[in-house]
Amino acid sequence: MVPRGYGWWYVDALSADGRHGLTIIAFLGTVFSPWYRLARRGGAPAAPENHCCVHVALYGRPGGWAMTDRRASALRRSADLLEIGPSSLHWDGTRLTIRLDEVTVPWPRRLRGQVVLRPEAVSDRAFQLDSAGRHHWHPIAARSSVEVALDSPALRWSGPAYFDTNWGTAPLEQDFIGWDWCRAPMPDATAILYNAQRRDGTDQSLALRVARDGSVTDVAPPPPVTLPRTLWRIARPTRAEGGAARVVRTLVDAPFYSRSEIRTRLLGQEATAIHESLSLDRFAHPSMYAMLPFRVPRPLR
Repeated sequence: MVPRGYGWWYVDALSADGRHGLTIIAFLGTVFSPWYRLARRGGAPAAPENHCCVHVALYGRPGGWAMTDRRASALRRSADLLEIGPSSLHWDGTRLTIRLDEVTVPWPRRLRGQVVLRPEAVSDRAFQLDSAGRHHWHPIAARSSVEVALDSPALRWSGPAYFDTNWGTAPLEQDFIGWDWCRAPMPDATAILYNAQRRDGTDQSLALRVARDGSVTDVAPPPPVTLPRTLWRIARPTRAEGGAARVVRTLVDAPFYSRSEIRTRLLGQEATAIHESLSLDRFAHPSMYAMLPFRVPRPLR
């Protein structure tokens, strides 16, 4: 990977009964790490491999959050395997097996077990997110299922899931003011919205339909909707047919980021969606240097 760059692989899922959820992100160049941001200060050519992590967030009860920024010595990878510290992701051609062994913050508890994701189909279409071609996104398997089997905490569930990847050659805050994204699974397709506000003054608004065979089709973006701000006053813009959507529950409420479960209407159907909103102006504020180490620790070695 190029200095100052990044790559991540993202999985989210909700249980079939709606009681539980999770997000797992494997980072090379942990874009939201204060340690990586410090290493890049002044344009320094920091190595993304020296800031890697497997982030895990559990929603519902029991919940949990782990995001340990690790050095390059903790990284091992091949064409089908990514190991970061004691956790790993393995792709065998038909399924992604994620083995977790992390410690939560701010209250240290073990988060250990296995998550298996099975794509219904794999998509081959990727998207450029910025005008200069420094940032890209690929919805690998928008229609997937997941089986969660954790030993600590003791937790078993299954449900619909989503799998994508992003990569880039520059810090996000260099080229974006912020973005919002959501994905809504339905019986015959999954809708994805991706709206980015770029620092060059342009915007991008993607509206996609991912069919059961993995084919990705552009659709007309529906009208804008403004959801209520979070407690941290993060805006939650989205788009929905009929110009109406509502927040079911807030899953993550952070100073520069929110993840929410919403009810919306897309592709002519009512749906439950995962929504996220990111303010990179907030992330770039100096106060984040003081706050983020409590949520993103970095071992001494």
